[in-house]
Amino acid sequence: MAKAAKTGGKSGSSKKTKARGKSAGKAKARPDISPGRLAKRWIGRSALVGVAVMLLPILLFSVVNPPTTFTIWSEYRRLGDIDREWMPIEAMAPVLARSVVAAEDARFCQHWGLDAEAIRKAIAEGGQRGASTISQQVVKNVFLWQGRSWIRKALETLMTPMVEAVWSKRRILEVYLNVAEMGEGVFGAEAAARHYFGVGPDELSPRQAALLASVLPNPKDRSAAKPSAFMRKRAAQIMDGAATIRADGRAACFED
Repeated sequence: MAKAAKTGGKSGSSKKTKARGKSAGKAKARPDISPGRLAKRWIGRSALVGVAVMLLPILLFSVVNPPTTFTIWSEYRRLGDIDREWMPIEAMAPVLARSVVAAEDARFCQHWGLDAEAIRKAIAEGGQRGASTISQQVVKNVFLWQGRSWIRKALETLMTPMVEAVWSKRRILEVYLNVAEMGEGVFGAEAAARHYFGVGPDELSPRQAALLASVLPNPKDRSAAKPSAFMRKRAAQIMDGAATIRADGRAACFED
């Protein structure tokens, strides 16, 4: 009996030792996290947070009209007042939307926010011509700031496909027509139509719409009411372009 008890004691002790050994083995097998892996995790999580920060306002403004932009706010501070009233695209003359697209981004319905063909042409011409699409201009106007900056351009390049994925082409154009500067302190089609021609944006003629579109590249130095010879020539080209994109289907993505 005594021997059996001793044997049982040894067996229990042996089991405890084995259990400790297994536990110690598990503890030893647990790998240390290297600094490189920690850095990768941190970068990955930071990237996810960054995407979320960019995506939230994009989702919000897909249904809510942007109350202001950095440019509008800056001009308000500089001038003391600005002229702007939001107008849904349904309340604008369709020829205005076509004219702006013809003037600024004739391939608007054919690209996903970044126009590779326009970028190639701009590079081939030594950067003498712009390659920004209407979608890129919306991202810059609504979410970012003006001026040349690699940081701003990088953010614009990242955010533009997000906007294209979430917003419809019609929504992108609607926002553009309401935030674009069309004169000093004059923002959006409603304010511009009344400022230059004394009519609502739904009453614009094809020529008036083309003149407004011709102002867009340089709104502080151009006037749709007093167009230069260059602007009159440019407006005629825009009128032809607007008619062409309607006829060949390049306006289909933003027209009912």
